[in-house]
Amino acid sequence: MTAERKLPACPVETTLLMISDKWKVLILRDLLNGTMRFSELRRSIGSISQKVLTANLRQMERDGLVHREVYPEVPPRVEYSLTDTGRTLRTVIDAMKDWGTWYKAEQTAEQAA
Repeated sequence: MTAERKLPACPVETTLLMISDKWKVLILRDLLNGTMRFSELRRSIGSISQKVLTANLRQMERDGLVHREVYPEVPPRVEYSLTDTGRTLRTVIDAMKDWGTWYKAEQTAEQAA
């Protein structure tokens, strides 16, 4: 993480600072399945622009969540993966998935009633 970025005193705020953007959560979700190239990530996420994906990946790399590996090939090959720190967010993403599944089921049940 960059030295100029001061972290909030509250741990919940710190977590939100790292992953509160919609795209960051989706990037984490996809990279939890393994290493991906930029085009694979973009295709997997869907409606994200190249500019927004690049900006989010750079910020996540600065924050120590994502590792960027550049291979000296022609054409250049770049792969993204989660760092050990990034992988610790699996429980957070899994909890979001579980809650979303529960909420959708609740809403479906209410609409059927």
